[in-house]
Amino acid sequence: MKYSVTYEIITEESAEHGDAEERGFISEGVSLRDAIDDLMSASADVSCIEANDSHDPYWVTVCYAMHFVTGDYENRSLHLPRNLSLSTRKRIARLLGAR
Repeated sequence: MKYSVTYEIITEESAEHGDAEERGFISEGVSLRDAIDDLMSASADVSCIEANDSHDPYWVTVCYAMHFVTGDYENRSLHLPRNLSLSTRKRIARLLGAR
């Protein structure tokens, strides 16, 4: 299975417009182990971990606290392959701490 991790940077200005300042991929087509490393390697404390849908998750987002230097927020999302079984997707979401 191959996984992807995306990110979005939210600044005070972009939040006023209900958008992100920047979005993109951190990694594409990597193993689950590498994807989890990419997901959890931001330089700020984790403020929340949530799945898009607790009953049928297709991605898990890690929200990081405000970066102490830039004042920006970063969210990273692990995208689960569509061909994973529902029980496997739920297991990965729980493993990551999604509620």
